[in-house]
Amino acid sequence: MPFQVSPGVNVSEIDLTTVVPAVSTTEGGFVGQFRWGPVEQRILVDSEDRLVNIFQKPTSNTADDFFTAANFLSYGNALYVVRGVPGGANNASTSAGTAALIKNEDSTIPANNVFYAKYAGELGNSLKISVCPSANAWSSNTGYTYNATRNSDKVTITSANSSVVSTKINIGDLLKVGNSGKFKVNSIAQSAANASHTTVTLASKYDGANLTGEAGLERNWQYQNQFDQAPGTTETATNLGATNDALHVAVVDEDGAFTGTKGTVLETYENLSKGTDAKTEQGASNYFADVIKNNSGYVTVSAKSYLGSATLATGTFAGQVVLNYNLAGGSDGATDITSEQKIVGYDLFKSAEDVDLSFVLGGNANATLATYLISSIAESRKDCVAVISPERADVVNNNSYAGKERDAIIAFRDSLPSSSYAVMDSGWKYQYDKYNDVYRYVPLNADTAGLMVQTDLTRDPWYSPAGYNRGNVKNAIKLAYNPSKGDRDQLYKKNINPVVTFPGQGTVLFGDKTMLAKPSAFDRINVRRLFIVLEKAISTAAKFTLFEFNDEFTRSQFNNLVVPFLRDVQGRRGITDFQVVCDSTNNTGEVIDRNEFIGDIYIKPARSINFIQLNFVAVRSGVEFSEVVGRA
Repeated sequence: MPFQVSPGVNVSEIDLTTVVPAVSTTEGGFVGQFRWGPVEQRILVDSEDRLVNIFQKPTSNTADDFFTAANFLSYGNALYVVRGVPGGANNASTSAGTAALIKNEDSTIPANNVFYAKYAGELGNSLKISVCPSANAWSSNTGYTYNATRNSDKVTITSANSSVVSTKINIGDLLKVGNSGKFKVNSIAQSAANASHTTVTLASKYDGANLTGEAGLERNWQYQNQFDQAPGTTETATNLGATNDALHVAVVDEDGAFTGTKGTVLETYENLSKGTDAKTEQGASNYFADVIKNNSGYVTVSAKSYLGSATLATGTFAGQVVLNYNLAGGSDGATDITSEQKIVGYDLFKSAEDVDLSFVLGGNANATLATYLISSIAESRKDCVAVISPERADVVNNNSYAGKERDAIIAFRDSLPSSSYAVMDSGWKYQYDKYNDVYRYVPLNADTAGLMVQTDLTRDPWYSPAGYNRGNVKNAIKLAYNPSKGDRDQLYKKNINPVVTFPGQGTVLFGDKTMLAKPSAFDRINVRRLFIVLEKAISTAAKFTLFEFNDEFTRSQFNNLVVPFLRDVQGRRGITDFQVVCDSTNNTGEVIDRNEFIGDIYIKPARSINFIQLNFVAVRSGVEFSEVVGRA
């Protein structure tokens, strides 16, 4: 107990309840090309619906990567997705000539424009932002005199030409025509009959009485029905003596690229403030630029504001007219992302301290990328497995002669390093793309990793994911290459796990080897994953031994920590036997003087059955079985 200077009672707690924790074994990591979403940022996705919500539906350019991610999520619910973009990708902006790449929320936003699309891609060109910055912009009497004819979609303003009218009326505004309601404006043009008159074309036909020389044409902001009332003065501004600081913002899918319906309102923001120092009742910023930056899933705002940078302390804000922005200049960039560009994204998975990971999915990886994933990610971390498929050209329509697919797959495998931290399957599957109503070929590595996840969830990581019990591949219409028994023999010798479609039994992962070339227990998936789990769990628990004394008490604590854990794994069929040595035999005086601590853990891993031999022996009628059993 600690020393006390004066008399008293001291109470201390000593926690000896530490156990070896359960560790996560089901998270995957993947870098792909998508239509939307943050660039070079890890996003944890738990379902295909969320994948669509963040990264949008697939196109022909993004289908390989989208369905790699989606297929993995059909087996588990934890995939870190990083979006990579090819050269030339840009965020749409209010001025197409100054579009720029803004990778994610940590990137600096250029000050050239008011609004940018939140993320890079052509999809951003579908966006429109409409700002109603005052009560006058919400609704106003234009003072124009007009004519309207029943069953016509034309209204003629008789008192001004089109250039004057356009200063007060916007395309999309709602005009109150007579007593028949409000009609959306489709276009504004000079009248063919009279240059001093303007023809306004409505989105629907006027159904009221004929009007001639009607006074006081009223215009209204087209998104009024999305808000409760006109913008005025926020409570914070009132308290500071300012007025007219409030504004409303509507973010619209003008072209329908996000929703499939043109003009759909995606987001609304009510009673934001023009004052840079404005606050909500909860103390958060209510300055419109801050609110949109922090909350919008579609747009962001540059540092340069069309409203300037005034504070509420400056007093009254002048009223402004409606401001509409159609974004343009967004680009997906080059058709395909390169391996080098994907590697930049995969580097976000390099550190085991930054992100917990069990699988790295290769997707449609070439030899350069596959080698990097094996050598620089999986082998470097030593707590995850890189999962690789052959290239598309190796198996899709590559059947010019018998065995061509097999030879191409083996050649691809031979270009990759040997590693027990890598797993390779034999091909691509044909599956239905419900988003575009077509069928596509997709690499199988997401399914191979997914079967390991499924095995973890239904059994344990040290069970083999292959075979009829646990190796059934989902959503496979057919295989690009269905290896025969002879081909499977050749592939398996090269540590390639065949994926096979058996009549009446579906598509099955029919091998459980790692890519380790030398003969070893670690050339099996279940053994490699067993040791990953043991090493990760025990090392996590062992961290709490750091800075303790290397004495008999600490060593006994370590033994009492590890032995029950390994006994539990043994009871769950992961190992056949084990021994833990952590005593004075391996923690000698020399070891202790170096401030080191040694625990030796010996493991006999359980082995999966890869080959079955059944012997059927015919015996004569007069022979006792005891005479022949064991002789065949």
